[in-house]
Amino acid sequence: MQKNVLILDFGSQYTQLIARRVRELNIYCEIVPFNKIPSDISGFKAVILSGSPFSVRAENAPQPDLSKIRGKLPILAVCYGAQYFAYFHGGKVEPSQTREYGRANLSLIKDAEPLFEGVMENSQVWMSHSDTIKELPKNSIRLASTSDVLNAAYRIEGEETYAIQFHPEVYHSTDGKRVLENFLVNIARVPQTWTPGKFVDLTVADLKEKIGDERVVLGLSGGVDSSVAAVLLHKAIGKNLYCIFVNNGLLRKDEFESVLDQYKDMGLNVKGVDASNRFLDALKGISDPEEKRKKIGNTFIEVFDDEAHEIKDVTFLAQGTIYPDVIESISVTGGPSATIKSHHNVGGLPDFMKLKIVEPLKMLFKDEVRRVGAEMGIAKELLGRHPFPGPGLAIRILGDITAEKVRILQEVDHIFIQGLKDWKLYDKVWQAGAILLPVSSVGVMGDERTYEKVVALRAVESTDGMTADWVNLPYEFLQKTSNTIINKVKGVNRVVYDISSKPPATIEWE
Repeated sequence: MQKNVLILDFGSQYTQLIARRVRELNIYCEIVPFNKIPSDISGFKAVILSGSPFSVRAENAPQPDLSKIRGKLPILAVCYGAQYFAYFHGGKVEPSQTREYGRANLSLIKDAEPLFEGVMENSQVWMSHSDTIKELPKNSIRLASTSDVLNAAYRIEGEETYAIQFHPEVYHSTDGKRVLENFLVNIARVPQTWTPGKFVDLTVADLKEKIGDERVVLGLSGGVDSSVAAVLLHKAIGKNLYCIFVNNGLLRKDEFESVLDQYKDMGLNVKGVDASNRFLDALKGISDPEEKRKKIGNTFIEVFDDEAHEIKDVTFLAQGTIYPDVIESISVTGGPSATIKSHHNVGGLPDFMKLKIVEPLKMLFKDEVRRVGAEMGIAKELLGRHPFPGPGLAIRILGDITAEKVRILQEVDHIFIQGLKDWKLYDKVWQAGAILLPVSSVGVMGDERTYEKVVALRAVESTDGMTADWVNLPYEFLQKTSNTIINKVKGVNRVVYDISSKPPATIEWE
């Protein structure tokens, strides 16, 4: 796989956004912790230093060894990176007297500087730091300022090292993508060759070489990641790919049958396994969210292992792991980017399965997975499916799990999702679902009082789930959906809509 750009992670919550913006320029990049720089950097053409929750003035401030990079490769130091070069190389960094967080505007840009080509004065940028650079490091030239930040950008003479105190990767920096493009394309001369077609060609060739004539088993979920992984593997090894789709009894209404029908048209070798009762038995009486996940993960592994043993001579297990999962498993300890979302996955591979792992999507972000799927001709309907958690409806039923609760939530969820599609709202939402609350409320139906369940509807817009805003769905849609749910789903007499953003709330409730 081509390398091109190395991103050193200092624990910033925005590090993945830097990588996403670089990939949007059709340039391949990789993220590594600041203290795990590869021994061989010959394949890289540029380096970006991320921000950080640390202060350079702290005793435990990250101090990377850049001796084999500085002066040899172009460097763009963002926020903490800019302060690092100043503080440890002859400049001065002090606590800021004004809170340098949020929107700002460039009040000064030095003429004829390639980093700011095409960027006009007054361009909006996003600041996020409590320290500020009071004096530049040795041999530096100031490139830009804001009304509150004198040294918003600078470069070091005699080397292609650039530093900026703002975040070009966030949406609020209006010319941020231009700054990144200027650095990577015009200054570092990185080729823009990272395309879905190139990825497919390289990955299929790599899979053929790695797997040969051996057999691979893959657990399908019906989602985007596992489906794209399956088609890539199918292109590489054909009939030697064996797919297993397990119904854990916690899928959406009729999803088991509809997904199997969808896979028939894709030429994949898929076996459907209905293990609903086995999962529901394992979950009986369990209310703790983490315990639910563990039970579901362990049961899935048992079911999957039973089915895998029915296939002779399997040596590889394929997984739909994507790049955010990889990044989160190696992120800088203590930083915001180190959070691992255990509820999104079914658990690790136990030693007794003794299979080698193949992960064809492990270097892709979610939007890249979709573009690769489109390149291979996968149906738009499948690629546009909302993310769905590995434990399924179990973490959308707060409290213990019963077959009746699953039935109620499946019906509610079906009305909500189908309504979004009917009103042409589905593709405007990143993820949507319903949550069954562990409370009942008083209601009136006809002349009778009821005491039945409350459900919450949730719809968010996002790009990758790291942050999310609730969607302002039309009142008319919510009114009709609520009315339909209460009239058609026995056991529900109240519907509420979740208007919490992430952060501070999460997308899922458990």
